[in-house]
Amino acid sequence: MQIVRRFVSCVVLVAGIFFSGFAQNDGVWNGKQCAVVLTYDDAIDIDFDHVMPALDSLNLKGTFYIIGSSGVVNKRLDEWRRAAGRGHELGNHALFHPCDGSRPGRSFVNPDFDLSKYTVNRAVTEIRLNNTLLKAIDGKERRTFAYPCGDLKIGDVYFYEGLKNDFAGARGVSPGLLTAGQVNLSDINAYSINGQSADYMIDLVKKAQQSHTLLVFLFHGVGGGHNINVDLDAHSKLLHYLKQQEKTIWIAPMVEVAERISSYQHKAK
Repeated sequence: MQIVRRFVSCVVLVAGIFFSGFAQNDGVWNGKQCAVVLTYDDAIDIDFDHVMPALDSLNLKGTFYIIGSSGVVNKRLDEWRRAAGRGHELGNHALFHPCDGSRPGRSFVNPDFDLSKYTVNRAVTEIRLNNTLLKAIDGKERRTFAYPCGDLKIGDVYFYEGLKNDFAGARGVSPGLLTAGQVNLSDINAYSINGQSADYMIDLVKKAQQSHTLLVFLFHGVGGGHNINVDLDAHSKLLHYLKQQEKTIWIAPMVEVAERISSYQHKAK
């Protein structure tokens, strides 16, 4: 009997530690099981024609990563301002979306905006100029950054090191479901969506719910508008699933989630 009692005590102790960890992680997700962030890159017409009407109809908030030089910024300036007023985040996707043209498969890179030819100072300066533009649109001081093409470095230098105080965090392009303590705010994991089904995306959400982790979606075109695209109906099904699960999933812009994670990690030190 003594052995049985000791075994039961050990099981209870391990279970207590396990569920305590989940409970602590739940706290950072606004009291819910997990967090889901919907991000949309490049500032394209589809953001207004398809995405925002779908989000607004369900009262969901997204993060739109803005290329400052995009013609859609100038053409639809008032719409961007109203979108920010409704709670959507206008994130920074650099002024000219420079990508490293020296990498394989990068023939599309404009030689004038080849990140491999940039100095770190030029990259930092252009990103800060884009912040100034975005502040003029939405009046906000805090936002997040998204790496164009997922490129983190110029040569051997991580250029975001000089920008950490300018942003709440930076979204990358590598997939992963991480707890609040595991998230790297200088390279936040994200799942790039290009043609995957609604079932695939909803399954990712279910995995995040089960593991109490952060899930970030990275979209470009939605129902067209970009060569990287997701079907409009698949996107709609994902949004409706999230809305149905709103009591257990925290759906928020990247800046809100990043600031909550930062606070959690600081307290955990």
